[in-house]
Amino acid sequence: MKLIGPFKQIVTLADLPLRGKLSDEQLQVITDGGIVVNDGKIQNIGNFEVLKSENQNIETETIEGEQIVFPGFVDAHTHICFGGNRANDFAMRNAGKTYLEIAESGGGIWSSVQHTRNASEEELLRTLLERIGFLVSLGITTIEIKSGYGLDVENELKMLRIIKKAQEQTKAKLVPTCLSAHLKPRDFEGSNTEYLNYILTEILPKVKEEGLARRVDIFIEKSAFQPEESKDFLLKTKDLGFDITVHADQFTPGSSRIAVEVGAKSADHLEATIDEDIEFLAQSDTVATALPGASLGLGEKFTPARKLLDAGAIVAIASDWNPGSAPMGNLITQASILATFEKLTTAEVLAGMTFRAAYALGLEDIGKLETGKKADFVTFKTDNFQNVLYNQGSLNAEHVYIDGTQIH
Repeated sequence: MKLIGPFKQIVTLADLPLRGKLSDEQLQVITDGGIVVNDGKIQNIGNFEVLKSENQNIETETIEGEQIVFPGFVDAHTHICFGGNRANDFAMRNAGKTYLEIAESGGGIWSSVQHTRNASEEELLRTLLERIGFLVSLGITTIEIKSGYGLDVENELKMLRIIKKAQEQTKAKLVPTCLSAHLKPRDFEGSNTEYLNYILTEILPKVKEEGLARRVDIFIEKSAFQPEESKDFLLKTKDLGFDITVHADQFTPGSSRIAVEVGAKSADHLEATIDEDIEFLAQSDTVATALPGASLGLGEKFTPARKLLDAGAIVAIASDWNPGSAPMGNLITQASILATFEKLTTAEVLAGMTFRAAYALGLEDIGKLETGKKADFVTFKTDNFQNVLYNQGSLNAEHVYIDGTQIH
């Protein structure tokens, strides 16, 4: 057992509701605070000097200078296991080329599939660990990672096995998701429905047998999979025992409604969500996950986070870090920019990157600094917690703790 502190401010996020809008006045901020950690969990939290006087023989880890503390951030939607680079896609898009023109010239998702298939396991693992290290340096302690650049049995399993190997080499918690239904691969001879059945019969049983993922995702869009075939796939996936999430309403509306109807943990993107579907989401337990990195990468409008929160939805914020539409990877910068355009309070942004994002992943032991929760937290060298979003990602995390142990 040890006492860590003193911290100028501890922003606990305790007692905040899971859904709906939040005011900054609802934030619990402990000044001159300390955190008592025992066996990787928070045992107590409060004024540092009081905690020290109550536990006079406790080991103390002294924090130098003025620092503030947040719960460890959660990035609930990434594609950071990939090979290759799509900088040319970005340049072509900015030069006015359409998605179809970029794809026909050798870019797009299929480009990443080819690069990932051709990459060695050693290369994929090395670059994945580098990206995980970058996210951890931002204060992100839990990271969802999708497959989806393999699109056949051999290469989807390769990706998921590499994510499993990465978990053995990082203290961050990795949450693998099978996104074999990213799009139908060009070398698959058959219809979309036949490819989805191939996933159900050939890929997912092996994923389950090896314990490689407990979550399945699908991209519902005109360029990927259509609503009815996707709904059938998702229901069959649930029958196999997987949790489900959906790439929904990125360019066209309607698929977020399907996500709710099938009981998805989250509907991610939602840039094209219409008002009646915002209400539908708000009445459900499906998390609405905003991905501002994709809006920035594609020059598209942002997820209507303000409307979703005002309607009472559960709103998370994730990076969507991927080689094509969201190459930045900096969740803090993206969330700060989303807050500016959508007029989100600091409390709403912090909740969206912590306990609300954790809920989207089915995790309940992280995201708040409370007794009994995992001692995952991040510190910043500043005397005011508002400076973190104010600096839009340029204020670097000072220290990152996982299970009460400093790892960065």
